[in-house]
Amino acid sequence: MNIPILTIDGPSGAGKGTVSRSVAKRLGWHYLDSGSIYRSLAIAVLDEKIKFEDIAEIANVAKTMALEFDCDEELAVRLNGIDITSRLPTEETGNAASIIAAYPEVRTVLLQKQKDFHKAPGLVADGRDMGTVVFPEASKKVYLTASAEERANRRYKQLKEKGIDANLVRITEEIEKRDRRDQERSVAPLTAAKDSLYIDSSNLSVDQVIEKVMNLVP
Repeated sequence: MNIPILTIDGPSGAGKGTVSRSVAKRLGWHYLDSGSIYRSLAIAVLDEKIKFEDIAEIANVAKTMALEFDCDEELAVRLNGIDITSRLPTEETGNAASIIAAYPEVRTVLLQKQKDFHKAPGLVADGRDMGTVVFPEASKKVYLTASAEERANRRYKQLKEKGIDANLVRITEEIEKRDRRDQERSVAPLTAAKDSLYIDSSNLSVDQVIEKVMNLVP
């Protein structure tokens, strides 16, 4: 049986998670938020006070960490039995995840964890290299982006709504820095797959993006 895969790649803050979850729910498919896997590892590394230069130890944590995902309207994540959902969107977590995601040894360990999400009746995979590295065989691919300024505004509003202190200028700078790091890393850099549908969501509503994506799926 050929189990379908829809990949949605793009930079941080482009709306991949919201769109992917909605599309997965409409289709009745499984959902993979690969960013949350890397962010969960980042939290484990931060909590264990492992230095970012200690690649071997980070890879070992990646091998041994136990992750549980619950996805309904929102994604809930447990790391080694502890709910870490509220810590996933913080800037500290995002920056740490971007650093360790550049290590080939870490990406190799987490590759199979991501592939294990591919189950019937189908999978919507959200990340940065879903269509280029993890699931290059996917028949439907989307690259979803938005301007750095728009993404920073969205992140700022999200954090403020959750009562998290935020600075718009700093968020914009961090997003631009993360973009460069993700695009320039030697392994699995952030880039649009040649056969992907390119969507700039800067001036689109979430519903408009969802409809564009849904039109790809038979």
